[in-house]
Amino acid sequence: MRLKLLLLAMAVASPQVALAQTAAPEAASSAVVPYPAAFFASSQPNTAMDMINRLPGFSFERGDAVRGFSGAAGNVLVDGERPATKSDDLESVIRRIPASQVERIEVIRGGAAGIDMQGKTVLANIVRKKGDAVTGLISVVNAFVYDGRKVPGVRLEATRSGGGKTLEGSLVVAGFYDDGAGNGPRVRLDDDGDLLGRWNVYAEGDGMQAVATGAYELPMLGGKVRVNGRAFGERFWYDEVAYGVNGTPDGLTERDNQERKEGEIGVNYSRDLGPRTKLDTLAIQQLKKMDLFVKLQDPTEDLDGVFTIDRSTGESIGRATVAFTQSQALSFESGAEGAWNWLESETAFTDNGEAIALPAANVRVEELRGEAFTKATWVHSPQLTVEAGVRAETSRISSEGDVTLEKTLSFVKPRGVVTWSPDPNDQIRVRIEREVGQLNFDDFVAATTAGVVTSGNPDLNPEQAWVGEVAYERRFWKSGSATLTARHFKITDVIDRAPDPSGEFDAPANIGEGTRDELALNLTLPLDRIGLKNGVLRGQSTWRRSEVTDPTTGETREISGERPVDWEAHFTQGLPRWKLAWGVDVYGAFRETYYRFNEVQTTKLRSYVVPYAEWKPRPDVGIRLEVQNATARANVRYRDVYDGPRDVAPLLFREEQALDNGRSLYVRFRKTFG
Repeated sequence: MRLKLLLLAMAVASPQVALAQTAAPEAASSAVVPYPAAFFASSQPNTAMDMINRLPGFSFERGDAVRGFSGAAGNVLVDGERPATKSDDLESVIRRIPASQVERIEVIRGGAAGIDMQGKTVLANIVRKKGDAVTGLISVVNAFVYDGRKVPGVRLEATRSGGGKTLEGSLVVAGFYDDGAGNGPRVRLDDDGDLLGRWNVYAEGDGMQAVATGAYELPMLGGKVRVNGRAFGERFWYDEVAYGVNGTPDGLTERDNQERKEGEIGVNYSRDLGPRTKLDTLAIQQLKKMDLFVKLQDPTEDLDGVFTIDRSTGESIGRATVAFTQSQALSFESGAEGAWNWLESETAFTDNGEAIALPAANVRVEELRGEAFTKATWVHSPQLTVEAGVRAETSRISSEGDVTLEKTLSFVKPRGVVTWSPDPNDQIRVRIEREVGQLNFDDFVAATTAGVVTSGNPDLNPEQAWVGEVAYERRFWKSGSATLTARHFKITDVIDRAPDPSGEFDAPANIGEGTRDELALNLTLPLDRIGLKNGVLRGQSTWRRSEVTDPTTGETREISGERPVDWEAHFTQGLPRWKLAWGVDVYGAFRETYYRFNEVQTTKLRSYVVPYAEWKPRPDVGIRLEVQNATARANVRYRDVYDGPRDVAPLLFREEQALDNGRSLYVRFRKTFG
């Protein structure tokens, strides 16, 4: 499993340090808890994202990579509004807001009148200071990788606001490396445990990115208009060679070359239609291009192949909402959204010079989708809030080329949330909702992963699920919080893996009904009471259990790709006397298993540990050091490969591959202006 370590994101990462204990949140109702800028003072935050990371009981969600605007929402608003962009992810937008420009951050739990919860039960709203300002940033980084590679990056930002107008711009040019690649042994055994082969694998992945963003906001036509744009380019190279016991490359050799280009422009217009009514509209146009060349060689399987993809996608979105506030206790919101999406993909695979036919290799897919929605929020009292709404969506999907089909899909998605706060420190949230996933265009066309070629399937239905959720939150010690959440999903049309019509390749497919149960814990624990002033321990974990019937064997198993356990923990401490912040981030070990018709593939990653320190000799200057992957975790992959369908074919081999991912030292110099 390849994990890209993006210096693009790290270029503006800031120390995860403790919340100030000297400034408690202002008094508020249980639904909305404001945290003023003073609450974060001892942490010396650089950006609004640093402050978001310090919110008690809040877990940041950047949103989903789906088509349309509604389903892609994260859980953070800026001045009560969602940023009108898709390709410029929410985290990047928030990181461009200097901490000095934040007046407060409000945490909204369960719902509040006049607030669009974006389908979430908990939101954060960043409220910026008003007035004229000019701010800027230059950040220079370098990562020194264990094998001698150096990965530099630079980021430039500038913002000017005044007279109701705002002009923003940023430019990032940065390298990254694949921290899922590394060196280690690969062992292959037969069904009796006898050795079939042993190799030493060397894998390395590197890339470069350039990203430019810009935005201009100004008063117009009785409201305000915001225009934003983004241009993105990336090159990525990956090499993997397996050397046998005699030192020759007689195992799998893979060489990848990938190029991506993206562009987006968005326009948002909003205005008040009266003292209690607000109109919000937006339009987004997005274009993407991806070219991939993969060279595969494996003498043990008589493989000498070339796999290529030439893919283009586009999306056009229009959306309008009207919000009406009847009173402080009651508000309504209704709207509609339309989107047109298309994908063109040309895929080719040759083995030993012979062209191999792949189902759904060359296709054009188009989707015209529409959605209408309405919701109401009733704040009965500071103790009780009810939100109810419904969404109705319809889409027409057609494809031509290797697969010709046309289908229309329609779904109604009701939602209800009840929030009860018996006292200021306790809150219970109950949610019932019908969720409908989106079809992934990547599932429609052939692809390759870890040397395994899979075909596409445009004839899919989206997953649907009835979801029941109960959450209990307890706030304590001014900035402490513990939240326990239980969820149950009853799923239809599970999308997993099955053989394609030819019976020769694996493909995505709807495989029937399934269930998923989750138990999540989120904890923010101030450590002042045990003597660690300004110290905070934050953590979250999700335990997950799923069931579905395997289409090949007919047996019950977990859904492919679902991790039984996810967890992470962060210790942070601010030391204002020394103008220093330090801490340790731990991203927990996990397991993922994918069930193909002729193979079971499991990946296990051990915990990823990052100790760090940042020194700020002046408020506008920061120097940060990190030891990334301090424990040099290993990436272990297991494969059971069969000579056909797993229920009837014999096992060809069992394979274990361990790649040791080494450490790197990350250094950043950051200077702000204004």
